[in-house]
Amino acid sequence: MSTRARQAVSADRIDAWLPQTQCTQCGYPRCRAYAEAVAHGEAGINQCPPGGEVTIAALAKLLHASPAPLDPRFGIHKPRARAVIDEAVCIGCRKCLDVCPVDAIVGARKLMHTVIARECNGCELCLPPCPVDCIVMVPVDSDEAAEPWPEYTRAEADHWRVRTENRLRRLALRKRTRHGTPHSTESAAPLPPDRERIRAEIRAAVARVKALKARTTGQKP
Repeated sequence: MSTRARQAVSADRIDAWLPQTQCTQCGYPRCRAYAEAVAHGEAGINQCPPGGEVTIAALAKLLHASPAPLDPRFGIHKPRARAVIDEAVCIGCRKCLDVCPVDAIVGARKLMHTVIARECNGCELCLPPCPVDCIVMVPVDSDEAAEPWPEYTRAEADHWRVRTENRLRRLALRKRTRHGTPHSTESAAPLPPDRERIRAEIRAAVARVKALKARTTGQKP
């Protein structure tokens, strides 16, 4: 078996021991990228906070390496949680939809968004881009029978992997469609987005939300 083939097999087996939260805490854009880095010896086996001790032990056994404590530079292992959107505050900016790696959020621009609870993997990637801080993480009761991880089942991890791959394929297809193909007779290049108008709309929506909160609490906006 060639070195490339061994690395490909190892990446698949390593990826199988990642909970597929796609949280990027490991320093890579998704779980598969981290698995490939580990297979190439470019990343340690202790960089996955969601996988915690289970993932570290499994990767150590798989790669015949010594187990190591979770590297605190990449975060800490936390109880499972899922995102919930305060629909009364949501301004419909779509920023959370754009970053959710498993398409667990639905909604449309300027309309209320909501999280599909059963699909949310708790990655927290939707928190930073929200301009009105209307998303919170709420605890999820762990299934006592969950395995191999205390918080995640193998079926859930496999499901999130598929949703991530489907999303990436959809985005790639959309990008190709927008830019046309060599056989296209018409220009498919998108018009430059009116970024300043969008920013102005978001600022106005944020101001409305702050004013609403100020009236509710009696504080100055």
